[in-house]
Amino acid sequence: MTAISENRTIIQDKIRAAAKKAGRDLSTINLVAVSKKQTPARIQEALDAGMRLFGENRVQEAYEHWAALKPSYPGLKLHLIGPLQSNKAVEAVALFDCIETIDRPNLVDALTSEMKKQGKSFPCFIQVNTGEEPQKSGILPADLPDLLIYCGEKGLKINGLMCMPPAAEPPALHFSFLKKLAQRHGLPNLSMGMSGDFEKAVLSGATHIRVGTALFGERE
Repeated sequence: MTAISENRTIIQDKIRAAAKKAGRDLSTINLVAVSKKQTPARIQEALDAGMRLFGENRVQEAYEHWAALKPSYPGLKLHLIGPLQSNKAVEAVALFDCIETIDRPNLVDALTSEMKKQGKSFPCFIQVNTGEEPQKSGILPADLPDLLIYCGEKGLKINGLMCMPPAAEPPALHFSFLKKLAQRHGLPNLSMGMSGDFEKAVLSGATHIRVGTALFGERE
C-alpha cells in the first residue's frame, strides 16, 4: 500500500467509528480529498488509491491539476471549496461539479448566466461565515434566508451549506450551528470538518468532510 492509500484507510476507519457512534449511515458521508498545492504524482497516487471526489481552492490551480486528467476518470467529481470571483465563472462552470462557496447575489448571477450558456446545471452549497469573521468569505447567518430566496428566483439549486469555523473556537459549536441552519431550510448536505476535526464533524452531521494533510501528508 502507498502512503496515501494507508492514510485513506485510517481516515475511513475513523469516519466509520464516528458514524457508528452517531448512529449514522456511512454511505451518507463523503470524503473530499483536498488536492490544492499537491504534486501531479500525489494526485495520481490518490486516484490510484480509489479517490474520486476532490476539492480545489483556486480555479487556475484546479485547471492545472485536472483539465487534462479529468476526462480519463468518468466518475471523478470536483468541488470548488475556495472563494470564487465572479469573473472566473466561465472556467468554474466548465470544470467543477459543485461549487461550495456561494456567498453573494452577483456570484449567483454570474454562475446562472454561465450555466445557461454552457448548457450545464449542478447543485451548489452556500458558504456560511458562522463565526462572522470579517476576513473570511461566506454569507452572514442572518443573511442566509435572503440569499436562498435569491438563488431560487435565479434557478440555482442549493442543496447544502458549508463552513470554516474560527481557528480559536471549538469547531463542534459551529458544526452544530450549521446543522441547525440546514435543517431550518431543508438542506440535506453539510460540508464541514477538515483534517484536524473531521470526526467531530461526522458526529455533528457532516455529509462532506474536506481532508488534505491527513490524506496527502504535509505539502512539499
